[in-house]
Amino acid sequence: MRRMHSRAAELARTLALQPHPEGGAFREVFRASAAVSDAAGATRAAMTHIYFLLAEGQHSRWHRVAQDEVWNFYEGDPLELCWIAPDWGRIVRRRLSLTGVRREPVAVVPAGCWQMARATGAYALAGCTVAPGFEFADFTLLADDPEASARLEREHPGETRFLAPAAP
Repeated sequence: MRRMHSRAAELARTLALQPHPEGGAFREVFRASAAVSDAAGATRAAMTHIYFLLAEGQHSRWHRVAQDEVWNFYEGDPLELCWIAPDWGRIVRRRLSLTGVRREPVAVVPAGCWQMARATGAYALAGCTVAPGFEFADFTLLADDPEASARLEREHPGETRFLAPAAP
């Protein structure tokens, strides 16, 4: 079992983060009181926001949500964020960071795209905003979709390692 970096452990404790089903740790910190209808006509909070922490060796498993998701990098080592283009032809990769030559602290994953993220160093703390607001009913793990899993194996075989949870 890997020992968590002291700052990552402090963040998990002080931000009261809990394990997330996709991997890493999170806590919802905002849910709008205003409601909107999503594309399917369901009533949702207008927006939600979470803290999301990945420690060394952790990744979020391939998953998708029904709405656009804005990722904001807060601190730590760069976070690699990836999503599969709708045609499955390529994987879009973004390295979120506040340092280095290419400072890119924000990226948007389009609605319905399969996505994953991984820590590239000791830890990465990010925020994720979803609008209309996130509901677990709109969340799917790619590993739970046999057709999508087979397609990932066919189209991007090197990426299947992110179907399963990270080893502790």
